[in-house]
Amino acid sequence: MLLLLLGVLFGLALLTVSADQFVAGAARVSTSLRISPAVIGAVVIGFGTSAPEMVVSGIAASSGSLDIAVGNIIGSNVANLSLVLGSASLLVPIAVDQKTIRRELPLSVGSVLVLAGLVQGGLTRTEGVVLAVLMVASLAWILKGSRTPAPIPVGGDGPEGAVAVDVPGGGELAELVEDPTAISTPRESLRTLLGLVGTLVAAQVLVGSAVGLADLLGLEQGFVGLTIVAIGTSLPELATSLLGVRRGETDLIIGNLLGSNLFNSFGVGAVAGLLGPGIVGDAALTTTGVALMVGVALVAALAMLRSGRVVRWHGGVLLVAYLGTLPLLA
Repeated sequence: MLLLLLGVLFGLALLTVSADQFVAGAARVSTSLRISPAVIGAVVIGFGTSAPEMVVSGIAASSGSLDIAVGNIIGSNVANLSLVLGSASLLVPIAVDQKTIRRELPLSVGSVLVLAGLVQGGLTRTEGVVLAVLMVASLAWILKGSRTPAPIPVGGDGPEGAVAVDVPGGGELAELVEDPTAISTPRESLRTLLGLVGTLVAAQVLVGSAVGLADLLGLEQGFVGLTIVAIGTSLPELATSLLGVRRGETDLIIGNLLGSNLFNSFGVGAVAGLLGPGIVGDAALTTTGVALMVGVALVAALAMLRSGRVVRWHGGVLLVAYLGTLPLLA
């Protein structure tokens, strides 16, 4: 049991570090190749920050552990808008940009509702294709609505020569992307490759250890995926949100979390359905788990629509809902 626990912890740590390096390298290589900032923000960083969930769920599904894959998707969506958003809003009220309310919020909530309907009973390859098509359509909509003004220097703690762009994931771009003339493409390509390899290795270790731990403790694989694995793959979002609070960039937090849920529901869901279609054996996932995911998304959306921000009592409600429901999923 100790080895399995160590495997889970090692897998989570390696996954976090490797995914971070993968995103940083991919964003910088894309910048050096003069790819549009909107594409980098919406596609490269959007997919990159969901890389932990995508790789873990893809490997789990393809190895016959669809419950862990689906549990990871549902649990990550729940954790983003309860654990992560709740924790951040307890520290300081989180403002919501009106453009985010008009664009990312409907897409994110809609993706959660679509996923909630499709996972009832399991996922088929046809449903995986549907989710993939919806992911592409959502990206097209986001890119169409993205503004790409001329890059401007960033002050404060950002890297020297970094640029700021008004696109999804823009706050992360300011941290990750340097002046294209200062980027070493071979070095960043190697960083991207090593980050990807590390992510794949970490996912294999994490999934194998999580399955073994579930069997040893007599837990449902879906519960392990929804809790331990999902919280672990949501650590990048938690770290990013708390960093945003510390730096006073709270307007970026909501967009990052809503975007993460969109990619999880459509992108990661598509990968799970295409690589490992089958039946979800843990009924709690498709009932209580789905209800929690939809409920958290609707409560968070209502708070944003009513007041244009998520305040401390909203965060408290989200955290209580998360912690209070977990025992029902065991």
